[in-house]
Amino acid sequence: MRILVAGGAGYIGSVVTRLLLDQGHQVVVLDDLSTGHADAVGQRAQLITADIADAERVIAEATADAPGFDAVMHFAAKSLVAESVREPAKYWHTNVVGTRALLDAITAHRIPRLVFSSTAAVYGEPEQIPITEDAPAAPTNTYGATKLAVDMMITSECVATELGAASLRYFNVAGAALGAGERHAVETHLIPIALDAAAGRRDTLTINGDDWPTPDGTCIRDYVHVLDLARAHVLALDAIRPGEHLICNLGNGNGFSVKQVVDTVSAVTGRSLPLEFGPRRPGDPAVLVASAERAKVTLGWRPEFDLSAMVRDAWEFTRAGTENAGRSDA
Repeated sequence: MRILVAGGAGYIGSVVTRLLLDQGHQVVVLDDLSTGHADAVGQRAQLITADIADAERVIAEATADAPGFDAVMHFAAKSLVAESVREPAKYWHTNVVGTRALLDAITAHRIPRLVFSSTAAVYGEPEQIPITEDAPAAPTNTYGATKLAVDMMITSECVATELGAASLRYFNVAGAALGAGERHAVETHLIPIALDAAAGRRDTLTINGDDWPTPDGTCIRDYVHVLDLARAHVLALDAIRPGEHLICNLGNGNGFSVKQVVDTVSAVTGRSLPLEFGPRRPGDPAVLVASAERAKVTLGWRPEFDLSAMVRDAWEFTRAGTENAGRSDA
């Protein structure tokens, strides 16, 4: 297939881009590089530096003297939860208005498939664990609300235009693969923060609360390896049906506590972490674990990597630094 990857210079988008290329697809990446990295795209994909709002122009130019696109994969979004609460306009503009422009371009150019990077944040504080796709959507922050709005837009588009789409709702993504990994200017994810502490780049690692109603008193979250996640996106291309919007959770179905993650980081790196305990963060649920049964049935997907593999791969990428970027495209 010839595939447009919006946001393909970011963490997850770059891994998916490399997997698509390895499987023989042609890839054009659309990214404004506000948070992504040009070298993460590598040499084999074409990179067009532009805002998602310019999707119509980008697609028109990319198909003027070349075949049209068979699919779009959409990762382009603002994704910092705390920032979304402080600066909601930025998130509604980029995530929703930008996606509307992309959907208009998809319709105008009759692109038949869309795979959307959604999030578990659409569920808010769940009523039941594990969380299924039928759980009430009640986001507690602007980021989750914008992603839910896009999911709803996509459903409407599928009904009206026969677009076939899949929204993949991630839980916590970790690890590195195919020479790509996390390189965020502002890091909010536990595993890379813990690895920074192990590497001596942070004085302390703060655990938010040790009095949660869990076996060891720390929050429990669902983690999935970025390569497992990327495989789900590729499988979704074949599972999509015209006029239908498939929604699937992606997680391992087994939660890990913050303390388990910290202990795993210590074991993998061979280093003790400078820990301190702080108060609970307001709005944090004690447990968030996915049910990925629908993905297993409809996509034929199963996660292959355990927590140790996620930490090990992320640690190797962290130690290698930016030299990893582009390695798989040499």
